[in-house]
Amino acid sequence: MVIQRELTLDDYIAILRRRAWIIVVPAIVFAIGAYTISLFLASRYTSQTVVLVEEPAVPESLVKPVIGGDANQRLATMQEQILSRTRLQQIIEKFNLYTDETRRKSMEDLVAQLRKSITVSPVRAMAETRASGLPGFTVSVVASEAYTAQQICTEITSFFMQQNVLIRERRAEDTTQFITKQLAESKRKLDEQDSRLAAFQRRYMGELPDQMQTNFSLLTGLSSQLEATSQALNRAQQDKIFVQSALDQPVTAKTAAAPSIVTDPDLLQKQLGILQGQLAALQAQYTEAHPDVRRLKKDIAQLQRKIDEEAPSHSAQPAPAAEVLVTDAPRIQQLRAQLYQINRTIQDKTAEQSRIQQQISKLQGKLQLTPAIAQEYKALTRDYQTAVNVYNDLLKKQSDSEMATDLERRQQGEQFRVLDPPSLPQKPTYPNRPFFGVAGFMGGLAFGLAIVFVIEAQDTTFRTERDVERLLKLPALAMVPLLNAPKASNNRAQSAGPHSPPPVMSGTAS
Repeated sequence: MVIQRELTLDDYIAILRRRAWIIVVPAIVFAIGAYTISLFLASRYTSQTVVLVEEPAVPESLVKPVIGGDANQRLATMQEQILSRTRLQQIIEKFNLYTDETRRKSMEDLVAQLRKSITVSPVRAMAETRASGLPGFTVSVVASEAYTAQQICTEITSFFMQQNVLIRERRAEDTTQFITKQLAESKRKLDEQDSRLAAFQRRYMGELPDQMQTNFSLLTGLSSQLEATSQALNRAQQDKIFVQSALDQPVTAKTAAAPSIVTDPDLLQKQLGILQGQLAALQAQYTEAHPDVRRLKKDIAQLQRKIDEEAPSHSAQPAPAAEVLVTDAPRIQQLRAQLYQINRTIQDKTAEQSRIQQQISKLQGKLQLTPAIAQEYKALTRDYQTAVNVYNDLLKKQSDSEMATDLERRQQGEQFRVLDPPSLPQKPTYPNRPFFGVAGFMGGLAFGLAIVFVIEAQDTTFRTERDVERLLKLPALAMVPLLNAPKASNNRAQSAGPHSPPPVMSGTAS
């Protein structure tokens, strides 16, 4: 073959016809050899089971589970725990695995070998369901014997189920204990806040912000009482002045006529001036319709009429020399009794006025301190309310955690259920002898094709017109067909050598 010659489909078919035995024989030999080798390989059996992850028996809307997190992550954690050195060593010792390799390999190597033979793979949920949880997982075990593979698969599956129950129950109990501890700490803080708030309320009793409106109402009432007491005290003082003036004026009687009491016009004028002054003071504060204003006006009018009536009689009285002093008249005794009562009234009203003023001062002091107290009280109340909210929240969580823990103890939470028990394999999964045979056949076929390629690459025989034109770079004028020559001619042609000019050439290109 000429190097870098372009081959067509006919050329390839011709090559396959010429070199068919070179391709077929290696393929058959390799297939038989590979299948024969597979017969001497140790058989490996695979036992498999499917474990489903069941939802809790009680809906989450009723009892919220305390174990969260991704189910795939929990499965990976359990897998690391179950496939630990301790667990796998127990399995090796329990089923007497690798008895022939015990002397040659260490326990770590045997455990690693057993771990490689165990496969745990999650089951993917169907895309149509759009489920985000873990529906289940498969456990596969490869062993040299079918029954041993089934036993190991059963043991690993039981480990998963027991570990799931233990982990969920332990986590639920740990969560409940943690929340209970936090609840006790929260209750202690709440009691401290409650004590502080109660001490603050006792310390500032009557000065708290929520008592401000009550203090305002009390202050308004005390102001009204103080005003009424002050008015009553003023009236008592006026009455005292009037009675005292009447006692200071001596009582006289005519010696010739029947006794009679004469009122001094100056004293009446003095009383009139006092009443008018009080009226002016009341009119500055109240309207004309006020009862005290109307009463004073009435008293002033009566006193004015009395002054007008006494004026003519006073001018017609005899000289004072003719009068006789009457010291023990009944009117004087009545005035003294009235003065005594007035003094008692003044004393009571003065004490009441002082008491009311003290209460007013105390209330005003409380109202002035209320803003500062309100700020501190607000901080205490906020901390107390925060402590109450935290305590109530933890109390609810403790109740939910206790129910979830009881649910796990009853094994009514999320559980593993074996869908199919570990299978007992009927034929080995390794080696796959038909696969070995097919692989050997394909390898032999590739080897034969490679040999054919090498042979064809070294072949320099001219087989077509294109081979000649490519070599000479001249077009061929004619082709002489192959003639069956005698043996002698054939022998001479063979003795001439392969490099002699080909007899097929009938001419050269001009």
